[in-house]
Order: sequence, then C-alpha cells, then structure tokens
Amino acid sequence: MPPSSIAPPAPAAGARCGYRNAVLTGACGGLGQALARTLLAQGAQVALLGLDRSVLDALAAQAPGRCRVYVLDVSDAQAMQRAAQDWLAHAGLPDLVIANAGVAGGFDTAEADDLPVMRRMLEINLLGPATTFQPFVQALRHAPGQRCALVGVASIAGWRGLPGNGAYCASKGGLIRYLQSLRAELRGSRISVHTVCPGYLRTALTAGNRFSMPGLMEPQAAAEALLAAVARGRAHIVLPRRTGWLARLLGCLPDALHDRVLTRQPRKPRVGQAGATVIPGLAPHPTRDSARPAARDTRQEPAQAPAP
Repeated sequence: MPPSSIAPPAPAAGARCGYRNAVLTGACGGLGQALARTLLAQGAQVALLGLDRSVLDALAAQAPGRCRVYVLDVSDAQAMQRAAQDWLAHAGLPDLVIANAGVAGGFDTAEADDLPVMRRMLEINLLGPATTFQPFVQALRHAPGQRCALVGVASIAGWRGLPGNGAYCASKGGLIRYLQSLRAELRGSRISVHTVCPGYLRTALTAGNRFSMPGLMEPQAAAEALLAAVARGRAHIVLPRRTGWLARLLGCLPDALHDRVLTRQPRKPRVGQAGATVIPGLAPHPTRDSARPAARDTRQEPAQAPAP
C-alpha cells in the first residue's frame, strides 16, 4: 500500500529537536504512539510504520507534512525495503531508527497448534528488527559521516525464561543477543545500537494480564525516558529501573529455587484464549478458538509476575 503524506509546518518555536529524521515501527501500539507524539513534538520528521492506517493517519495529522505513513508487516522484507527506499528518497538518511513492533502471548509446547504462534512471534519480534535495520544500515555505510541510533525494543522477559511464555521469552532473548552482536559489528562507526528492556507498560499487550504488574509504567513516561536515555548514549536501557533491579535479583537465585517460584505464578492466556492479545498474520486454527475460555488459575499469586 503506498504511503500517505501531507505538507509540514515548522516546529513550534522553542521546541527541542533531539532527532531530525526518525523511523518508527510499531507506531500503532501504546508505546509506539507515545514515541511518535514525543518525536513530533520535538520537531522531527517521522516515518510511521504499522498495521492500522487510521491510527497512523491520526498521528500524522498532528504534524502535517512531517510524516509519511507506511502500512506494512515488519516481517515482510520486501515491503520494508520499499518503505525504506521511499523514506530515504523523501527525507534522506535517518538519525534514529526504532524497531518497536512486537507481539506477546502465552505458549504451550504440548499444544501442536501453538507452534505457529511461536513461529509468528519470532518473525515479528526477532526477524522484524533485523528487517527494519537492514536497508538503513546499508545506506548509512555509504555515508560514513552520518550519525544514527538504532534502537531495538526487547523486554526484561528476554533475560530469563518464564513458564507459559517460552515463545515470547525466546524471541526477546534472541533480540537482545542480536542487538549485542550488531553493536559489536558497528563499533567504530557513527552508528550506535541501543537495547531497551521494558518491564510492564500499560498497553494492549498487558491489558489481558490477570495478575498484579509491579512497576507498571505509562507509555508516555516510558517514551520520554527511552528517548532521553538513547540521547545520552546508554547502550542498555531498562524501564522502569526498579523493575530491572527486581528481575536481576530474582535472576541471581539458584535455578532450582528460581524455577520453583516461577511455577507457582499465574500465566498469560494462550493466544486464542479469552483475554489474550491478537497476533496479526496468524492463521486461525480450529482448536485455537477465541471463544474458548482461558483456564482459571486458582494458585496464589507469587512475588514475580509473568512477562509483559
């Protein structure tokens, strides 16, 4: 689908503009919309990528002419290439690329119809950022003087596995390792790589959670903290910090004790169950029915809740 664009105004007088040219995937979600609003308020030109044109168009209308909208799936490499080439021709090289698109949901290895869930989650959460970065890194290599920050939004769930969240934890853990590798590859260039690990954010991904979420953070606060940390050059960013401290503390427990604690906690509903998030591009399955209720969990809520 071709991009839509409208003609820009100058940024408001006195507006701070840390970044002039930004590319943002997952712009339709809670964190994505907050990032888009913050960047636009700072006067940046922004390429908005997502799946819901109405949401993207509403964001673009807040800063006429400084946005282009691209309706695409980040796992579609050809669509991403076309969008990147169009944006490069329109706005030039970006100084910020944020791979924010992501999906979440419960997963049960014993269920054969959950295997496509894992495949789709890996396509979006792990391959999506690589697909997003590739055309811009290629272009930046031909412009060695251009600075650019590549930001991948992972999760503290990628630090250690959580029961019932194997697909999500694997995808985010893989993303963390990919970003570490990319950072080392680009060392010495003017391209920086930043890994963001949010805890719980008040978004659609956590709306169905049936447990307390310690350190729950509003998307706008997270967006502002994220951009400020990237501007300061921080390679590893945890939001909020206190959630990261708790996760690190629990991660220091011996495996046997850690696993015993985790098996007692409630789990996210499997994809297709009541209260679960919807994963775009996932074909329906006769035994994975949205009308099927999630299993009721009567166990006592533990100290640590499952992944966001």
